[in-house]
Amino acid sequence: MGWRVFLSVFSNDLAIDLGTANTLVYAKGKGIVVCEPSIVAVNQKTGKVEAVGRAAKEMLGRTPGNIVAIKPMQDGVIADFEHTEKMLDYFIKTAHNRSLGVRPRIVIGVPSEITQVEKRAVRDSAYRAKATEVFLVEQAMAAAIGAGLPIMEPTGNMIMEIGGGTTEVAVISMAGIVYSRTVKVAGNEMDEAITQYIKRKHNLLVGERTAEQVKIRIGSAYPLEEELTMEIKGRDLVDGIPKTITVTDSEIREALSEVVSTIVDAARVALEQTPPELSADIVDRGIVISGGGSMLRNLDKRLREETGLPVSVADDPLTSVVIGIGRMLSDIGLLRKVSIE
Repeated sequence: MGWRVFLSVFSNDLAIDLGTANTLVYAKGKGIVVCEPSIVAVNQKTGKVEAVGRAAKEMLGRTPGNIVAIKPMQDGVIADFEHTEKMLDYFIKTAHNRSLGVRPRIVIGVPSEITQVEKRAVRDSAYRAKATEVFLVEQAMAAAIGAGLPIMEPTGNMIMEIGGGTTEVAVISMAGIVYSRTVKVAGNEMDEAITQYIKRKHNLLVGERTAEQVKIRIGSAYPLEEELTMEIKGRDLVDGIPKTITVTDSEIREALSEVVSTIVDAARVALEQTPPELSADIVDRGIVISGGGSMLRNLDKRLREETGLPVSVADDPLTSVVIGIGRMLSDIGLLRKVSIE
């Protein structure tokens, strides 16, 4: 098949990182065309989708009773089939500038421990959103390709993809996954831990968007050089009135300690389960972390401290999965090697 023909066939094809927190879409030849929260706002009276993505996230916790903001993806898999389909449809149309009649081939990133039923749900959603062909690729593999790891070589590469719903740990060699594990603890659990901590310690109820802001601005996994503080607003559980308090980075670190420990343990278990020859490679190369959760301050330091290995954060952690899947659009040989049945 000549390159020219091949390019024309693959020109409206899309790579999709269907994440619990965010969905990213990469269009061949254009790069990333969609990067939006995986949220759909639905009017319960009419069943109509009011907003998708960023616009829907703005509505979280602020909508009247008849409009609900739904997160159709939970723990990296589809929890709400119907709304995932609507969301995918919307993002695919956005990627193609609303042109109807475009029937792309789609490559989607999925967690490594996904069940057959969950795989079928992802495939069906994509087919209903007008895909002609659907390929599934493990997110850890895609993240490794996106982070530029030499996955084709017979050497051990260890990647940790810390997303919104899941943390994927994998050891990859010769374009195959030697060891992989999915832990359902990641960015969303961090937000939840912050909400619970503030409720317990300060009797203050904060929304999930506030908790996420706290994590981004002052969250850390290992002591910082200078103290960070942040003012947060919420509802006082004693008086029931709005109130503002100030929290410090050390408090938030304490709030996150359990979640961070779970993530660190996942790395440790992966190292214990890796064949010795590949372990030797990992000692030299270290661990690469990617995904939104890897942006938590000093998480790399904490992992370095606990494993004694070099740890580096991927160049653009949020997009490494979608960039990796995107590369496969122009390398069909690689796609055939790494896609899962």
